[in-house]
Amino acid sequence: MAGYIEDRWLKKRPNKETGKRERTALWGKCTRYRVKGIPGVRDRSFDTVADAKAWLAEAQTDARRGDFVDARDGAISLREYVEKHWWPSQVHSAQTLESMRHRIWGQVLPQLGDLALRDIGVAELRKWSADVQRAVASSTAYVAWVYLKAIMQAAVEDKRLYRNPCKGNSSIKPPKKPERKARAWEQDRVDAVREALADRYQIALDLGVGCGLRQGEVFGFSPNDVHGDFVHVERQILMYKSRLYFGPPKGGKERDVPLPNVLAKRLLTHQERFEPIDVTLPWLDPEEPDLAREDRRKVTVPLLVYTGRRGAINRTTWNTKAWKPALADVGVISPLPERQPGEKPSRVWEPSREHGFHVLRHTYASVMLEAGESIVSLAKWLGHSDPAFTLRTYTHFMPQAGARGLSAIEAWLTDLG
Repeated sequence: MAGYIEDRWLKKRPNKETGKRERTALWGKCTRYRVKGIPGVRDRSFDTVADAKAWLAEAQTDARRGDFVDARDGAISLREYVEKHWWPSQVHSAQTLESMRHRIWGQVLPQLGDLALRDIGVAELRKWSADVQRAVASSTAYVAWVYLKAIMQAAVEDKRLYRNPCKGNSSIKPPKKPERKARAWEQDRVDAVREALADRYQIALDLGVGCGLRQGEVFGFSPNDVHGDFVHVERQILMYKSRLYFGPPKGGKERDVPLPNVLAKRLLTHQERFEPIDVTLPWLDPEEPDLAREDRRKVTVPLLVYTGRRGAINRTTWNTKAWKPALADVGVISPLPERQPGEKPSRVWEPSREHGFHVLRHTYASVMLEAGESIVSLAKWLGHSDPAFTLRTYTHFMPQAGARGLSAIEAWLTDLG
């Protein structure tokens, strides 16, 4: 079996005259016993021959199985490993990378970044988990934990760690994934919020609840996307590093969505009042997340929904100045706190994630399912690649299991009677 132990203090062959092994120039100047000769395994030195023999046997076994991990490779700090090895290998859309960077550099590296990979154990993770849950919202803490777990798993696969310390340790209480149940609005609330929106923005709500479009897809909607009795969803407006871009729909999935007749008429009526305007923005290609804004190709699209200044809509500004004021007007959320004498007016609204624009998409799904539409069709219209995800998200909107069949059987038996 490959591998042997070298005594660095004594020459390999004995002196012919004395029969004894003579000292080398390294006598007393370095660690004495060095394990060498295992393919794919770096040499390692030990003070005692017993330690060298034990490590040699273990390394030979692990190398033969392909499981060998050199503990010295785990001496790299978490920050250096992330910045030089893990982060450059991440391939995601520019927006996803921006979100990941915010979580990793914001919640993971400040506390754990200076520790060596091999020094991040149960105690360190327990403290980090407790600290991060006290500092940020549970949803943010959970995402940070997911990224940390992925980084440590990559270190295992890179042969820098024997095992992932984020797995299988019952004494660590990682941040829990927030339970979010998709909620839908009743029609009276939809109508009330629509009425509270400025006239130019009411069609945005119609597209959200009438076609299940995401907010960015509504802002990137063009009348040219209407093809007969369906809408072709091929773009959205994205915000990356506080700048606006056109980009493909989430996951790069273009799709066709049925266009209700009433919504088609509303679209025409809206265009008569607010003529679409051409807007030119760079295209944020997920395959080129690092390409400079000025080097990206420009796309011009006639937009149906735009600001009073005739520009593309920034979702943050729209949510703050249009959407949330409408919610407050109809009592969905609390109004802004009253301004005290000498104070500037507050623009900080209460957290209201469950009442974001996405609730219109949930409402669309609930109406479709209540009407008996299939999960497969709904998944296609929503742009979900896996109908199982659609089912998990919206199963509580489906009619009570067996109710329709029971009614049909009762009617059938009644007819027989």
